[in-house]
Amino acid sequence: MEPLKHECGVAMIRLLKPLDYYEQKYGTRLYGLNKLYLMMEKQHNRGQEGAGIASVHLDAVPGQEYMFREKALGKDAITEIFARIDNSFSGNLLMGHLRYSTTGKSGLTFVHPFLRRNNWRAKNLCLCGNFNMTNIEEVFQTLIQQGQYPRIYSDSYIMLELMGHRLDREVERNFNIAKDSGLQGTDITDFIDNHVDMANVLRTTMPRFDGGYVVCGLTGSGEFFSMRDPWGIRPAFYYQDEEIVALASERPVLQTTFDLQTDDIRELPAGTAIVINRQGQTTVQNIIPPKQNSGCSFERIYFSRGNDSDIYRERQQLGEQLTPAIIKAVDGDVDNTVFSFIPNTAEVAYYGMLHGFMKLGHEVRFEKIAWKDIKLRTFITEGNQRNDLAAHVYDITYGVVRPYQDHLVVIDDSIVRGTTLRESIIKILDRLHPKKIVLVSSAPQIRYPDYYGIDMPRLEEFIAFRACIELIKERGMQPLLERVYEECREELKKPVTEQTLPVKELYSPFSVEELNRKMVEMLRPEGVSTPIELVFQSIEGLHRACPNHPGDWYFTGDYPTPGGIRLCNQALVDFVQRIM
Repeated sequence: MEPLKHECGVAMIRLLKPLDYYEQKYGTRLYGLNKLYLMMEKQHNRGQEGAGIASVHLDAVPGQEYMFREKALGKDAITEIFARIDNSFSGNLLMGHLRYSTTGKSGLTFVHPFLRRNNWRAKNLCLCGNFNMTNIEEVFQTLIQQGQYPRIYSDSYIMLELMGHRLDREVERNFNIAKDSGLQGTDITDFIDNHVDMANVLRTTMPRFDGGYVVCGLTGSGEFFSMRDPWGIRPAFYYQDEEIVALASERPVLQTTFDLQTDDIRELPAGTAIVINRQGQTTVQNIIPPKQNSGCSFERIYFSRGNDSDIYRERQQLGEQLTPAIIKAVDGDVDNTVFSFIPNTAEVAYYGMLHGFMKLGHEVRFEKIAWKDIKLRTFITEGNQRNDLAAHVYDITYGVVRPYQDHLVVIDDSIVRGTTLRESIIKILDRLHPKKIVLVSSAPQIRYPDYYGIDMPRLEEFIAFRACIELIKERGMQPLLERVYEECREELKKPVTEQTLPVKELYSPFSVEELNRKMVEMLRPEGVSTPIELVFQSIEGLHRACPNHPGDWYFTGDYPTPGGIRLCNQALVDFVQRIM
């Protein structure tokens, strides 16, 4: 498949002992920083456009810096950052972030963490996160109505300003309490630093946002927090003992970094925040009542590393339960079929597929057919020559498929845009001259955009949607598209919480098989005559394999939040207006 981008990976560490403790026990005051580096490297798969870290020192005196941040761009950003920093970063509170852009905005300005400075230590705020918000325009207008003047229009900066505003109010609340108690001078400052309640700030900030998120932050006075969206869309896991609290986007990251067992680690519940105050007291508090569980199934299929014990089993099952459909596609002739996969994320589903055949008593022939070469740099600007280079991103193993006798079954984790299939994979598989090529997707047909952190926001990006539109044109059903367009326009006039999704009506006249056949026509490269068949996972099969992560809006259009519905309606309107 074409690599998808999404935001992002987070890593946080709160040292619960003085730095001298770690120096005596582990031989270095950089214990926390070294662990942060390892956590970030183990999540490199989640973001290669940039990275950033931040730290807070609890024991700094006036005139000394106590809050540090460093950022860099590019796939080597982690290495660059850790080579650049010095011992000053070895603070008590540590935070790291890896970024993939889903907004089209790039550059160091948009790399996390984001920092809001103030001479009051408690009013300093540093944020990062794995999130994408669907209602940022509404929040932006709220800030303007409060009299603020945001410098940058992005969900990250707007969240920073809104949360910073609420943090200011929390500091002022404590200031008034301290003053009413008769405290003066630095005693007031100390009181504020020791009594800021970040849960209050989160409760007055996060209900304003619609989207999928894990928001992480540090304050200059020593508050440490991370909060997960109430639908549980984006993942977060944490571990705590007497020395540390650590949080990451993926469970195996914590297991590897701290040598832990699966049961040692907890998943942060939907709508809750883990909050650690200046004194190191840890609480997990409900901030927003949890809503219907919509854990992202694409995390399980593709994004998260497959060495998580649960994800490994789920991906195996996704492959195994496709066995009957594959047998049908090869006309039951398993003996004359070679099985393979598209590297690298489909490998576990491939093993599951093989297990499925073995359970049925078949002796399967399995080979590594596709090899992903190093990324080819396109120095040539002419379109045809550039496409020719793109066709060689993958190579094949020759001599393992008997020409015109063997079927060739190749499994991928998902089929999104179809570009790599058309430009590269089908062409190289055809060189082996199989009797038939069966392309298998361990995910269902992707029909709808995502607005919660995955880089696929436009309907026409999806080969399944383009196939639907082609069928509509071929069968003279343009009035259906025109009617859905008008219905979407009417929906957009309603309050966001009242909107429905007419876009679903476009797919209703067509079966999965009809869409599959049209996709094959559209994906077939010129000159390739080998029969090709597509096999997709079913929605029911997806939920059987991933029962605890039912979020499936990219397949079904069942968006968990009103903002997702609104943006999909807008996407259809935008598409029709582009082709009118």
